[in-house]
Amino acid sequence: MNVLVTGGSGYIGSHTCVLLLEAGYNVIVLDNYVNSNHETLRHVEMLSNRRVVSYEVDVTNAKEIDSIFSSHMIDGVIHFAGHKAVGESVQKPLDYYINNLTSTMALLKACEKYGVSRFIFSSSATVYGVNDIPFKETISLSPATNPYGETKVMCEKILQDVSASNPDLAIGILRYFNPVGSHESGVIGENPKGIPNNIMPYITKVAKQELNTLKVFGNDYPTTDGTGVRDYIHVMDLAEGHLAAFQNIETGYHVYNLGTGKGTSVLELIQAFEQANGVKVPYEIAERRPGDIAVAYADVSKAEQQLNWKAKRNIEDMCRDAWNYELAGQRDR
Repeated sequence: MNVLVTGGSGYIGSHTCVLLLEAGYNVIVLDNYVNSNHETLRHVEMLSNRRVVSYEVDVTNAKEIDSIFSSHMIDGVIHFAGHKAVGESVQKPLDYYINNLTSTMALLKACEKYGVSRFIFSSSATVYGVNDIPFKETISLSPATNPYGETKVMCEKILQDVSASNPDLAIGILRYFNPVGSHESGVIGENPKGIPNNIMPYITKVAKQELNTLKVFGNDYPTTDGTGVRDYIHVMDLAEGHLAAFQNIETGYHVYNLGTGKGTSVLELIQAFEQANGVKVPYEIAERRPGDIAVAYADVSKAEQQLNWKAKRNIEDMCRDAWNYELAGQRDR
């Protein structure tokens, strides 16, 4: 089977590509490399001992997308590509709405035209907004607390409507939480361009003394230590969840949380990183970040029951693998 992966050179996409290739799928990657590296796919090929077909293309370009679909018999799509920084979305909402919605619609149009049977969408726990904890797939979605989350809500609605009109297309919505860590080899991992938006690469840069201190956004939340609580999940567990969804969903529209079902505060994450790796992570308290909520973690029972998937790696594994990537994985970057 030929699987088209948008954003395949990115953080989650690259780890998923490794698993797809190892499982015997042919992988076609579309990426514009705005927030990723061309070398990543070479590392993916090395880890899997398989070749990747890749195109440097913006997924919002419907004409180019159509051309690629016409050149390959695509059996399924896994759509990762999109803008994803909560804080940036508050500052640049139009960029987020245009990019995230247009890319999804362009892909769906191509899927309908060329008879693609499976579509996996990379969604987010931000669609839950402020809601009862733990987040369950069945709860009514609150208005998202930031434009990034709103783009995911809108894309999910589009996908639901497309599913209702096209019974031959199986659609999987994967709402995941906070991916961290890296491939155990240390060869691929999270390597954003510029100052990291996500917490773990920021922690590793501070631990390596490339950045002075970690900014902790808010210590006055109604949590045990006042810092935000999130459901951190190892990126390899998340990649395995995407593979499980791709292999197991059948005709219709399906929504799954991918997380560990446990919440960890920012200060607890820092402490776990220091203990796992024997390094210090200096931090300072900053103002709350616009669009953030106090607590978010998942009810993951549906994915466990229907996909036979469960996160296997703990917070120490996440911290160790992230640091290993920072130390060892950079040699070829």
